[in-house]
Amino acid sequence: MSNNEEIIRELYAFAEAKSKDTKKFVSLFADDGYFYDVPGGQKYHGNDIGLPVDVMASAFPDIHRELYTFYVKDDVVIVELALQGTHKGDFPMAGGVLTPTGRRMDAPCCDVFHLKDGKITSFHCYNLPSVILQQLGVLGNLEAALKR
Repeated sequence: MSNNEEIIRELYAFAEAKSKDTKKFVSLFADDGYFYDVPGGQKYHGNDIGLPVDVMASAFPDIHRELYTFYVKDDVVIVELALQGTHKGDFPMAGGVLTPTGRRMDAPCCDVFHLKDGKITSFHCYNLPSVILQQLGVLGNLEAALKR
């Protein structure tokens, strides 16, 4: 296992419900590093890098990332994974807040990381909101499901 793969595995461990440590999650990023939620179109810098971790843990208190495959080439790490959890808390979205549905998600995701000198310079998260919303049972009537 490469050092870069170990760093990314550690990052995921800090985002897990059972071992969540947002401060340590953020500490793995370079000073100018960022987290980009690609489907949401939102980039997070500095301490805000931890916001997506906290939001997911609040909405899905049992959040787990099932890590399937790692592809490592020099300072690039790509991970195929699934986001898994039960929707028990408010889930902020661009159009409002999705109140708890009590349903589980098991949604495919692909993350792309760039590292330099042992620090993450970029993290692009390609999750599938349509799959998540379908699994939560609200895709067919999202407008009615959102609280504003």
